[in-house]
Amino acid sequence: MTSTGIRLHAPAPGWSIDADVVVVGSGVAGLTAALRCQAEGLSTVVVTKARLDDGSTRWAQGGIAAALGEGDTPEQHLDDTLVAGVGLCDEEAVRILVTEGPDAVRRLIATGAHFDESEAGDLALTREGGHHRRRIAHAGGDATGAEISRALVEAVRARGLRTIENALVLDLLTDAEGRTAGVTLHVMGEGQHDGVGAVHAPAVVLATGGMGQVFSATTNPSVSTGDGVALALRAGAEVSDLEFVQFHPTVLFLGPDAEGQQPLVSEAVRGEGAHLVDADGVRFMTGQHELAELAPRDIVAKGIMRRMQERDAEHVFLDARHFGAEMWEHRFPTILAACRAHGIDPVTEPIPVAPAAHYASGGVRTDSKGRTTVPGLYACGEVACTGVHGANRLASNSLLEGLVYAERIAADITASRAGLHARLPAPVEQPERPAHPLLAPEARFAIQRIMTQGAGVLRSAESLSKAADELQQLHTDARDALAENGKTAEPGVDTWEATNLLCVARVLAAAALQREETRGCHWREDAPDRDDTAWRRHIVVRLNPDRTLAVHTTDTADFPPTRQHLQEQ
Repeated sequence: MTSTGIRLHAPAPGWSIDADVVVVGSGVAGLTAALRCQAEGLSTVVVTKARLDDGSTRWAQGGIAAALGEGDTPEQHLDDTLVAGVGLCDEEAVRILVTEGPDAVRRLIATGAHFDESEAGDLALTREGGHHRRRIAHAGGDATGAEISRALVEAVRARGLRTIENALVLDLLTDAEGRTAGVTLHVMGEGQHDGVGAVHAPAVVLATGGMGQVFSATTNPSVSTGDGVALALRAGAEVSDLEFVQFHPTVLFLGPDAEGQQPLVSEAVRGEGAHLVDADGVRFMTGQHELAELAPRDIVAKGIMRRMQERDAEHVFLDARHFGAEMWEHRFPTILAACRAHGIDPVTEPIPVAPAAHYASGGVRTDSKGRTTVPGLYACGEVACTGVHGANRLASNSLLEGLVYAERIAADITASRAGLHARLPAPVEQPERPAHPLLAPEARFAIQRIMTQGAGVLRSAESLSKAADELQQLHTDARDALAENGKTAEPGVDTWEATNLLCVARVLAAAALQREETRGCHWREDAPDRDDTAWRRHIVVRLNPDRTLAVHTTDTADFPPTRQHLQEQ
């Protein structure tokens, strides 16, 4: 795989530093990879878009799934994950996750993370959708991500790991052989560096999180603009399964025009016995699935959307009044506070909820060691597609995937340390003329509107075709303006983010249009049935040098190997 030669329009780097490894992102995946690499003596730099604790990990409420309880086994965890993934999980990847997961969680605890315990002193485990056993470890009741983030950030600072905060990564640097040579980035006026610079390193780990901001309403923070996926595409990497965006079933409904990050009502609330009801108080998930409200998220989201359509309603309700004040205050204090801040008291009234964009099951395609199709470029966490999630992520597998695959990446980089030290990357010079036009900041809202209307929970050939055409028009207008008069939007965080969002939105819409079936969290109204004969396979996309999309479908459901994987065989 060779680089596309496409890069964002940006000033030339005004400063640079050298390292063995640069990790982009500071969630559970990024900080775990960085800490493991540093512990092995590798010169490691963490680049993060805001502060160290501002990523998606901090917002994770429910917990981290692993076979840690009495009577539970990795095999049972594997079975639940495969069922949720609806025939598209890579079984090897899942087996790695569930077998290495328990020890990875124990190492996280040893790093300093404190999980809730039972009166007997054991881990207090709960259930979430799709799990047949209590295997979700949580912290602070419903503040698991915040505790994990706190522990990892403290470890990073205690060990003196070099970090660059408030820095938006721009593009991958490559050498003359097409191998990774570092990244360019823009530091937003704070810290040791300022403006556009570069970190030169032969290994780059993308842990940039998701792309929820491609939709109007999402549980993702404002920094989740698909920067890692867009960077990888421009670098020539392949992405897979991007059509499978999980819409969390129970997000606090703040009105039909609500935009941006919305408060999540964790699946753990249903795990503890809350019921989904319509405006008449009728439970509608009973009889739709053996697990009722604890069915996999795609099934619950579809159940909610169907009931909303039947009743011409904008939302349904989550009823947990029977918990009582004490349980709400001790088990779910974060959710309780968020609801009350919006004028809703779940102790005395049902919570209005509706699905909203939550998690990207697809992403940059990797092998079992986190290696992408670009030599030296790794990916882990939500930005990656390891094959673990298939068509629908099983609840609370995300933190575990970030943890397990970050450790595997660090092990692979460490194993090749001799090559790292022997090869000082010499990035090829960037072309003077910008290869990729930038969008004006207001294009972000146009993209979100297009994607919400055309590629949201309910999709069809008509809605997706319209979305793809409108996205293409945004792309064409920016391209033509650059070609005709050399004009493009002024380089800056807002324009870079809007441009990245358009890139990932085009890929998502193209993949969703191609998959003519309903599977997992991809719901086609015009193709409501699952079609294993034609579609039990993966859709892989890469960016051509002329900025068109190359979309192809794999021949089988097997997760295709990367080039590095093939070289080992």
